Amino acid sequence: MTVDNGAISKPGLGLALVPIVLTLLVLGIQLFYFGDFTPHIPLVFGIAITGIVGLILGHKWPNIEEGVFHVINISLPSVSILITVGMIIGVWIASGTVPTLIYYGLKVLSPEIFLAAGMILCSIVSVSLGTSWGTTGTVGLALMGIGAGFGIPMYWTAGAVVSGAFFGDKISPLSDTTNLAPAVTGTNLFDHIRNMLPTTVPAMLIALGIYFVVGFTLIDTSQTSFERIEVITTALNEAFWISPIMLLPAALVIVLAIMKQPPIPSLFAGAVVGGLMAIFCQGAGLHETFTFANSGYSIDTGVAEIDPLLNRGGIQSMMWTISLVLLALGFGGALERVGCLEAIIAVIISKVKTFAGIQTSAILTSVATNTVAGDPYLSIALPGRMYVPVYRGMGYSPLNLSRAIEEGGTLVSPLIPWNAGGAFVITALGLGIADGNFENLLYIPLAFACWLSPVIGIFYAMTGLFSPKASEDEIRSWTDSDEPVAKLVS
Repeated sequence: MTVDNGAISKPGLGLALVPIVLTLLVLGIQLFYFGDFTPHIPLVFGIAITGIVGLILGHKWPNIEEGVFHVINISLPSVSILITVGMIIGVWIASGTVPTLIYYGLKVLSPEIFLAAGMILCSIVSVSLGTSWGTTGTVGLALMGIGAGFGIPMYWTAGAVVSGAFFGDKISPLSDTTNLAPAVTGTNLFDHIRNMLPTTVPAMLIALGIYFVVGFTLIDTSQTSFERIEVITTALNEAFWISPIMLLPAALVIVLAIMKQPPIPSLFAGAVVGGLMAIFCQGAGLHETFTFANSGYSIDTGVAEIDPLLNRGGIQSMMWTISLVLLALGFGGALERVGCLEAIIAVIISKVKTFAGIQTSAILTSVATNTVAGDPYLSIALPGRMYVPVYRGMGYSPLNLSRAIEEGGTLVSPLIPWNAGGAFVITALGLGIADGNFENLLYIPLAFACWLSPVIGIFYAMTGLFSPKASEDEIRSWTDSDEPVAKLVS
């Protein structure tokens, strides 16, 4: 129920920037002065500061609160995926699924092609599942173990995993963000996917080439100890029953995805089958399996490279990330309800007059919303709503806009550590950022496909390549009339 606020003023640019600037200042103090990567409290301050700005503008607190919980509510499916993936990680380790993937990966893959092959594998799985988070927490985790066995730095492996997983999320028709972008811009889903290929395909090919070159040149794979790999595979073989049968939970999830079943029930089914295999194939008890799902798996193989990756998972392991996601969503919801984000975007729109400028602004607005609000959904939905009239007025297809907000929203999300996507990547892949291991943040520039795609999108905007004008059908749909195209565009 919406609260009657009476007379409400809209914030000017200066006032709209106050909660954002102050929150980033507190976040900077926490991160760089104290060296503590826990953005939770700065985000709490952000919500409070935004609330004060809202009160100054004439909002009543219940209305601001409603805005906070509205955004949290529409993003709860993502929280549900986090919970389910937490269960899957713990149970799939206990069932032998993740150990089997690591075992066969070390046996089949070579260190030279590992990064490129890992990116391709994550891409295929992510397109099939329609979830970058599900791919990262399952196949991505197994690849981290394989990379550790090859002696490849964690940040290189994480960069390849993120590139592949979020590529799939961007073009899969099963993905929630891929459906959200055309929904808020009024475009067709499959037209939207086709229009993303001119940026997605080159970005992926460039990233693939870089990972191949790095595997054969920059990473010293000649120092890979195959004796050490033998130690790892032997330890896995002793601790688990390793067999292709153990891949059944992963195969089930992929089959359900191909059958276009909803992601949360599909992932949960994979967790249930994994739990049954932990009991009947690995000898775990029912109570133990429940514990793995809730608190994560625990084992001491005596092999330093593999133990940190096997001792993880469970719902509780996701609580740090979930609390961060909820606070980031709350901050974004408060900024939206008070009108701060709208005021900033309105100023940008009023200053930009060319298609190149508006396309670049749409991409960067999604990036900025991702950075400030910490929510990939808001970074797609808000610019999508705000920029549509501008594209129509210029006579350009909103397909340009839907591509821009996917590039700045979906793909940039995992590159911002306090964003929902970045926080999940750090937690699921065990990058240890919360423990002060900032070296692993190098995965951000090494996730080439994620940041190359918006860069290519900006290049197209500047050159006019792959920037479709509005079709007659599109313009008629905007006006519900048969007026000539030229008149409507003018």
